Amino acid sequence: MTAVSTPPSRGVADTVSNASATPEREQPYAALGLKEDEYLRIREILGRRPTSGELAMYSVMWSEHCSYKSSKIYLRQFGQKVTPAMKKNLMVGMGENAGVVDVGEGWAVTFKVESHNHPSYIEPFQGAATGVGGIVRDIISMGARPVAVMDQLRFGAIDSADTARVVHGVVGGISFYGNCLGLPNIGGETYFDPIYQGNPLVNALSVGVLRHEDLHLANASGLGNKVVLFGARTGGDGIGGASILASDTFSAGGPTKRPAVQVGDPFAEKVLIECCLELFRDKLVEGIQDLGAAGISCATSELASNGDGGMFIELEKVLLRDPTLTAEEILMSESQERMMAVVKPELLDAFLAVTAKWDVETSVLGEVTDTGRLIINWHGEEIVNVEPRTVAVDGPVYERPVAYPTWIDALQEDSASTLARPTTGDELREQFLALLGSANLADKSWITNQYDYFVGGNTALAFPDDSGMIRVDEESGLGFAIATDANGRYCQLDPKQGARLALAEAYRNVAVTGAVPMAVTDCLNFGSPENPEVMWQFSQAVEGLSDGCLELEIPVTGGNVSFYNQTGATPIFPTPVVGVLGVIDDVARRIPSGWQDEGNNIYLLGVTREELDGSAWAGTVHGHLGGRPPAVDLEREKQLAALLRAGSLEGLIASAHDLADGGLAQALAESVMRFGVGARVWITEIMERDGVDAATALFSESTGRVIVSVPREDDVKFRGLCEGRGYPVLRIGVTDASGVGGESGTGAANRSVLEVQDEFTVGLEELRATHRSTLPEHFGHVVG
Repeated sequence: MTAVSTPPSRGVADTVSNASATPEREQPYAALGLKEDEYLRIREILGRRPTSGELAMYSVMWSEHCSYKSSKIYLRQFGQKVTPAMKKNLMVGMGENAGVVDVGEGWAVTFKVESHNHPSYIEPFQGAATGVGGIVRDIISMGARPVAVMDQLRFGAIDSADTARVVHGVVGGISFYGNCLGLPNIGGETYFDPIYQGNPLVNALSVGVLRHEDLHLANASGLGNKVVLFGARTGGDGIGGASILASDTFSAGGPTKRPAVQVGDPFAEKVLIECCLELFRDKLVEGIQDLGAAGISCATSELASNGDGGMFIELEKVLLRDPTLTAEEILMSESQERMMAVVKPELLDAFLAVTAKWDVETSVLGEVTDTGRLIINWHGEEIVNVEPRTVAVDGPVYERPVAYPTWIDALQEDSASTLARPTTGDELREQFLALLGSANLADKSWITNQYDYFVGGNTALAFPDDSGMIRVDEESGLGFAIATDANGRYCQLDPKQGARLALAEAYRNVAVTGAVPMAVTDCLNFGSPENPEVMWQFSQAVEGLSDGCLELEIPVTGGNVSFYNQTGATPIFPTPVVGVLGVIDDVARRIPSGWQDEGNNIYLLGVTREELDGSAWAGTVHGHLGGRPPAVDLEREKQLAALLRAGSLEGLIASAHDLADGGLAQALAESVMRFGVGARVWITEIMERDGVDAATALFSESTGRVIVSVPREDDVKFRGLCEGRGYPVLRIGVTDASGVGGESGTGAANRSVLEVQDEFTVGLEELRATHRSTLPEHFGHVVG
């Protein structure tokens, strides 16, 4: 419905004329997150001091979070390192609300990952919930229906009391918002490490689907077109979130800025989704922009910058939850569930009829002009008059000092090769179980069971498979798979290699489902850009990731940078989260991660090297981090993906699971536990062929490796497929639902075991008990 705002208590507005007449007035630019030189540049741009409203706008839009001022010079590589093949299916790339790729049959998929780190430490429930809400609105604004979400989480030490506070809040917020929206949460990752104690990472990803003809971009074009704000009312929550909260470090004293955290209402967002889709369907809007970081300041300046003229806004027409808000607070508020549309005057009544149908409050704030200026009035007085690009586009760009870390050489020289390794079967078994129950490799059902991953009826794969998969077209079976990965331990050792490893693992996780990797989104989480060593890490990671995408020929479609993830002088490990999206022509041909039938042969694809530096084994068993991360051959990863795709098309592969954290031992355990079917495995041939010991065969984290199960009748064909493509393959075992005694039949699954011949045996019940107990011991019972 349309409503008229109750005028707030006005006070004395700081008008443009007043700013011109009082150049000497001191302004609180530092409290708003601006540096002195930035403030002086604003005065130079305007030819006067900014009004309080203009200062508010510049402070949020020039913040690190909104402007990418420290990262822009590096992020350009993603747009420069491209080939024609990378552009083939790319419909919308970086710079828009979300990337869009053509997945065939007239369908497109849009996806993006963003951070909500700092708010999720201060107020974990609302911080995480509104992170989900914000990324979903980015998807809506492209004209797509959101169909899935994922989250990438990093917490402090699992046994810290404050970790429990954050975990309960974050997981509760994500499940509350996503479940209420009716969006399946189909995957993600969760890691615990003391380095994230004061700076947890909460990255949220959303995916949407649309027909090609339904794609929309947000801009304010067309002289006289109306600018309309619709959705929730504007309140005091989230004021300065981008400039103050997301663009600064936490002091050692802990978080203090609770008002900067937004408050979410998923039911309002659900209505907003349906309302927006109907507005798009009926062609009633020129474009829609979500209001996220920087709120109205962002939406108005970005829409005007992307258009062909200017914009005039009457700010007092904004509908308020809190009538005491000042004009500056209204401009900075990051209240959730709000959208801004550009509507032709002749379509305004039809637009308002749709918003009234969905009971969405709406206010017409102004119109598109030909002045080339963004002008905002407050009760008839001009409080903002700026060239919009100076706010939204042409902000500061920094070449921060970069310094090679003084500590990294010593760290890389401290190799895990000197650590004591298990030499007996009992020692191998003990360390295998220690890894299986460790915080980072343990079962995450305590988290994932709080999410609904089948709502909507189109989920083909979800936890605990290597990728999430969603059916796009019910008739053809067309679908997409998506996986995200990052290993902060690897990136601490070598950020360039670590970023390439994250890309390779996400790519491989998509490939093992039978999908074809197509595109990338990323969320780059780092410490303070004012630390030259952090900027070195960042520059290395971007170079590694952009080069890797060029080698794999898959484009980066967009993403997010999150700086200032540090407490005091201690930054987090570099954590570049990489999401890879792939396409599968029929989800019925998907490959699960665990074997379901006994009597299948188990094959290891790839070569095992002595690569234990930075591994889960080194960290869990020895508390060690040092050396150099595993090598990665992206050309080999492409060959492996093509092999898996061919095996899927020919129906030769019953299951496939990539080898990463925890190596072969972890992959075998997870494959057994997936459907309760045991396995008899031998590692002697790996040891002989690759020249490694038993511990390395089981715990190495060499890349380019996958275990697959193959029905015996397809054995010859599968071997021929591998040999024809020249990919290393070894038969290492057989699936077996019987116990050690060889008994099969009714009840045998209850006695399933994982037997590593000549080394050790662990029963299914012990595997599951070890794997499942860790999180409940620290956080409480698992949701059924």
